[in-house]
Amino acid sequence: MVDPLSDPVIKLTDVTRRFWPGPVKAADRVSLEVRPGEILTLLGPSGCGKTTTLRLIAGFEMPDEGTIHVGGVEVAGPGTWVPPEKRGVGMVFQDYALFPHLTVGDNVMFGLDRMGRKARRDRAREVLKVLGLDAFFHRYPHELSGGQQQRVALARALAPEPVLVLMDEPFSNLDAHLRDQVRDEVVAILRKTGVTCIFVSHDQRDALAISDRVAVMNQGRVEQVGSPREIYKHPESVFVATFVGRTNLLQGRVQNENGCVLTDFGSFCRVDRLGLPNGTNVMVSVRPDGFECSPHGLLSGRILSTTYTGAQVEAEVVFPSALGGDRKLVVHLPPSRNYEVGEELSFRLAPEFASVVRNSCQGMGLAAAD
Repeated sequence: MVDPLSDPVIKLTDVTRRFWPGPVKAADRVSLEVRPGEILTLLGPSGCGKTTTLRLIAGFEMPDEGTIHVGGVEVAGPGTWVPPEKRGVGMVFQDYALFPHLTVGDNVMFGLDRMGRKARRDRAREVLKVLGLDAFFHRYPHELSGGQQQRVALARALAPEPVLVLMDEPFSNLDAHLRDQVRDEVVAILRKTGVTCIFVSHDQRDALAISDRVAVMNQGRVEQVGSPREIYKHPESVFVATFVGRTNLLQGRVQNENGCVLTDFGSFCRVDRLGLPNGTNVMVSVRPDGFECSPHGLLSGRILSTTYTGAQVEAEVVFPSALGGDRKLVVHLPPSRNYEVGEELSFRLAPEFASVVRNSCQGMGLAAAD
């Protein structure tokens, strides 16, 4: 269990990294804290700065501004620089970076050069046993599956007992049928060992599944930090709302002090948790899960298309707008039956899947639904 009052293992304060020409800010005043035993994921699209942030923490990049503390010690800042090998940080790369000419045991022992040969071997066997790989000590990487190679890379990172493990897109090279299994195994190991970890991912499913908290990044900045549930249900920007899962963005106006917002699809109650004044123009993010099929629903729409995903049916539904015309919205339907194009359905709105976007863009159009 992560103690929110404990001192952070990692602390970034206004960290900026520029790349020339430009100068392009790959990391722009990034501030983050990670607590002992916490799993934090840096989530965002390609080029958003998440890998640069990871490299700054590891010591592979030097910040142009700001400070970085690891285990309470400043490792980067004005006049301060601690090299990567002295930061107590383990790294698992996207391609695992295992030495093909070394056995599994030798790969894990590689970072234990300050220990005697027997101590190195004992420590490698101890870590491999925790990861269920003790039987593969004398095998070579090419003799292992992708999931086993992933765990060997993690074992090598854990062997020196780092204060922090960094993992850069660790599951992207795995086949789809292995991805969830290996991801769950890795997270279980991290939980068991109590290791603090920062993941980098562009995959929202991975981020929501494994993290205590998620930091969503865009154009070098941290847009929002929160639990997976907070990020999904209560996005603080239009970018977060649209990047983390699909959503429907509706323009509205705060109606009263009870958190109700009036849109052209009716009134959404208990969705304004910001206490905004009456009459404030806002944007409401309504997740597809927020539309529940109900014969007593006050909102009726017609199905335009459906996509069966197994867990649900994702449907485009056209609804008449109170302002005139129609609007296509994305809804999730129960997979228990088939739905026909053109079928009329009634819906009720679930406020727990709707939220006023904190940093709403005034005057934004209604076209974007995903």
